[in-house]
Amino acid sequence: MAQKNLVNIAERWFDGFNNKDLEGLLSLYDDHAEHFSPKLKIRKPETNGMVRGKAALRAWWADAFDRLPTLQYLPTTYTANDERVFMEYIRRVDGELDMLIAEVLEIREGKIIASRVYHG
Repeated sequence: MAQKNLVNIAERWFDGFNNKDLEGLLSLYDDHAEHFSPKLKIRKPETNGMVRGKAALRAWWADAFDRLPTLQYLPTTYTANDERVFMEYIRRVDGELDMLIAEVLEIREGKIIASRVYHG
């Protein structure tokens, strides 16, 4: 897939996330996608930081949207090749310090098959 197309998926990801458009966000993912996040590992230790499938992604993000209504991600950098896009962004929530985040989206046939979050 062309790098420009992967960056477009990343931009749509930010748009869906920041607008709390859960179904739009999930539409970018493969049905069996995997997601790893240090926040997930802390909040739900039994997952060891990993969820799989759209039902688990839906539950995780719905909870985040409910708990953190002011949560916003401010993209700063995209780096893409033919299979993945590396995104750097600022996590902003009222009452918390801003946090620098990096995330990799692995994309096959136009769908995100895996995402991994790194805190900086």
